[in-house]
Amino acid sequence: MFRTILFTFFLGIVLFTADYFSAGTYIHPEKWTILAFFFVVSLLQHRLMEQGFKENRERFVQFYLTTVVVRLLMCLVFVGVFLYFKVTAPNSFVVTFFAFYLFYTCFEIYGLYRNLRRDLE
Repeated sequence: MFRTILFTFFLGIVLFTADYFSAGTYIHPEKWTILAFFFVVSLLQHRLMEQGFKENRERFVQFYLTTVVVRLLMCLVFVGVFLYFKVTAPNSFVVTFFAFYLFYTCFEIYGLYRNLRRDLE
């Protein structure tokens, strides 16, 4: 969970410096809301995985896949709600959201790979 907080803090710093150096014009103004959403979803996913791993180690794959599906559905609802309420520059919003989705997915895969490799040794 600490790594998720650190990763989100790092992305926040990147977004802040992008605004400072005028590179933030390419990023949608709702970037902080998107970042907060992914932070909350990542913490929720981490807690669910921790709970599932503590209860039954053999059901790890089922818990992992369940959390991935829940995260995907939450993302679809989040984007759908923003598009329904007519967010400004919807194309920019979707591209920014997808970029954050890829960042957090790569971070999650890296963390999972690192944990699995540590467990094998």
